[in-house]
Amino acid sequence: MRDNDNNQLRLSEHFTLGEMTRSATALDRGIKNVPSPTQVENLRELCLNVLEPLRKRFGVIRVTSGFRCAELNRAVGGARNSQHTQGEAADIHVTGREMAGKMALYLRMAVDFDQCIIEPRGTMEGKGPQPRWLHLSYRKDGRNRREVMR
Repeated sequence: MRDNDNNQLRLSEHFTLGEMTRSATALDRGIKNVPSPTQVENLRELCLNVLEPLRKRFGVIRVTSGFRCAELNRAVGGARNSQHTQGEAADIHVTGREMAGKMALYLRMAVDFDQCIIEPRGTMEGKGPQPRWLHLSYRKDGRNRREVMR
């Protein structure tokens, strides 16, 4: 797959390959963040099984980090075994602790998923640490752990 091939490829009703591979860091550093066909299929499964159910329940979802090639993952300081490098994970923006909690609860009740990590970033006066994104993952092999972590 070449750089701009299939950026508009629809992985699910509301998510495209371009959205799941877009990265300001990759653009700034000239990193070619292009997934293999297997990684694209993993992204499709993540979109269909986790992101779409969340979108249908909570409305528009903004993906802040999806697929990362190994070079991009190193550039952003990702874990060596990051599921982002396999197309199995995405980070989405959340507006605070309450919304993060609602999404995590919905996942636990209604969705097969591997991990939901509520990532704390910053504080709001009188409210303490507030999450800025959720790390969500899905394994198409069915070995999903259904873990929610804070």
